[in-house]
Amino acid sequence: MTNTAYPDSYYAASANRTPLRPVLEGEAETDVCVVGAGYTGLSTALFLLEHGFKVTVLEAVKVGFGASGRNGGQIVNSYSRDIDAVENSVSIEKAKLIGEMAFEGGRIIRDRVARYGIQCDLKDGGVFAAFTPKQMNHLQAQQRLWERYGYEHLELLDGDAIRHVVACDNYIGGMLDKQGGHIHPLNLALGEAEAIESLGGVIYEHSPATRIERGANPIVHTPQGRVKAKFLVVAGNAYLGNLLPELAAKSMPCGTQVITTEPLSEEMARNLLPQDYCVEDCNYLLDYYRLSADKRLIYGGGVVYGARDPANIEAIIRPKMLKTFPQLKDVKIEYAWTGNFLLTLSRLPQVGRLGENIYYSQGCSGHGVTYTHVAGKVLAEALRGQAERFDAFASLPHYPFPGGQALSVPFSALGAWYYSLRDRLGI
Repeated sequence: MTNTAYPDSYYAASANRTPLRPVLEGEAETDVCVVGAGYTGLSTALFLLEHGFKVTVLEAVKVGFGASGRNGGQIVNSYSRDIDAVENSVSIEKAKLIGEMAFEGGRIIRDRVARYGIQCDLKDGGVFAAFTPKQMNHLQAQQRLWERYGYEHLELLDGDAIRHVVACDNYIGGMLDKQGGHIHPLNLALGEAEAIESLGGVIYEHSPATRIERGANPIVHTPQGRVKAKFLVVAGNAYLGNLLPELAAKSMPCGTQVITTEPLSEEMARNLLPQDYCVEDCNYLLDYYRLSADKRLIYGGGVVYGARDPANIEAIIRPKMLKTFPQLKDVKIEYAWTGNFLLTLSRLPQVGRLGENIYYSQGCSGHGVTYTHVAGKVLAEALRGQAERFDAFASLPHYPFPGGQALSVPFSALGAWYYSLRDRLGI
């Protein structure tokens, strides 16, 4: 397999073989045209195909090119803002629906992996690691909140217990989510794409949507063709550009950085993360890490507002890794890359419909692996006429950034600086 279209990441270098896919040339007609072959688009397409729809997917580059193929690979439940923020934003009835869906994404991923035989190195178990008593109090409150919605898979960890999970003395405790976990994210996307094609779906790569004609039967134009559909699902997230200006006005692309070490010895890997769980800390600008299947440490963190690519990713992330694991000071970094996610002002996803037949979901705000799979199911339900859960998500407020797009970057960076300062001061 040639992965030259992907960024130079560990995921691209270790991706499963996948077939060459055509570029759209000429005209096509379909029930549903999906713009974007990341998790949201793939999940939507797969659910629709399982219910008999004819589906065409347009991808600007290659399947999983964006955040879906570059992220930390962690299966983390709930949303970027937790269910209590949802409860403060919508009615009791809608909050109940959204809260119940907070734990569905991981189940969907596991079902897809099992049903379609997707090889993506699925491992169970994810840990939230706390630096301060305040963060531990937050984890205790989070456990109570999630248990109120029927989720019974959490275990609080004291200082001794977390040191049996991760070889880092910086944490005073944490919480284990037994239904969390981690995957090779690009291989998950590639496996879902092959599942789509096994059901008769068509995926065109290197076929960016350049223009949308709205109307009773929307038409999506690409450089060499066009697709006429009954319904359109827009799932471009941070890579959508200005295709639909009303969506771009209420969101902002942001970059996050990831590095991957050379393969570690079995002993070193086992000592760092004895249970092979993934870990994220509880800071506002959090760090996250896990082991790959071949025992490399994958470590990510940091946010670049406005999605600029840093000149030296390793210089940003390696000090964070060494603060967590000083025992890796002599280990070589073999891959470093950045990827963009889409931030909303509320840090809650934006779901809705433009007119009668253009549906969208965007703005995972750095918490998209599980949410996108739920979103695909919810969007597919809405197209089948079952809109209760779609309407619940659509009721979440969609705020514009203060000052518009021109000021969204400095305002967001200032807010992040404030919260990161609070993290450092422990307040």
